Amino acid sequence: MTTKRAAIFDVDGTLVDTNHLHVVTWWEALRQAGHQVPMRDIHRAVGLSGGDLLDHLLGDSDGGGDRDPDEDEQLTAAHHALYATYFERLPALEAAGDLLRALNGRGWTIVLATSASGAELSALRRAIDADDVILGAASADDVADGKPAPDPVRQARELAGVSSEQAVFVGDTVWDMKAAVRDGVLPVAVLSGGIPRADLETAGARAVYRDPADLLGRLDSSVFADME
Repeated sequence: MTTKRAAIFDVDGTLVDTNHLHVVTWWEALRQAGHQVPMRDIHRAVGLSGGDLLDHLLGDSDGGGDRDPDEDEQLTAAHHALYATYFERLPALEAAGDLLRALNGRGWTIVLATSASGAELSALRRAIDADDVILGAASADDVADGKPAPDPVRQARELAGVSSEQAVFVGDTVWDMKAAVRDGVLPVAVLSGGIPRADLETAGARAVYRDPADLLGRLDSSVFADME
């Protein structure tokens, strides 16, 4: 009997080339509200949920800093409105859909774990164009705490019905790697989100690939093959 296995994927920066769109739209939302935040700092925060991202960039809402908690909703709405202008042209990374189909063909259950939700998640899934092999998604609406908490990865695992020993999580940020480590799944990183290899490995990545196309091309010698 074949052991059930799950391949859990982050979306932004991992399957869809959107991290820098998030950087620019968060930068503009913050600028409109009078906050001057360097884009390099925003880039490092991409992958966090909206509230955690603002905590990271502007100071914990409970601990002072350049932060008005009442402004959070306005900032998040502004970012969403700016980012939504790209919904119909979000670019999937090369071979993203092919990678998911190849893994599904090898017996892996495919699940997404992302801070995106609602119309944004729908737009991302349209860009990937692989809904025929995606079982489901653990979105920001499904968990109390986003990455680096393990909640999104755990929720995705539960959707697939597997233990942590039966799952691999692929992401592009240190937050992804930390969430994977905390849930006990095997962390795999891609460089397509723009985060340095050393940072990803320090955060727990057990293997690092350039992008989905690179992972697909080396699938037979990857951690996925080792678990089959």
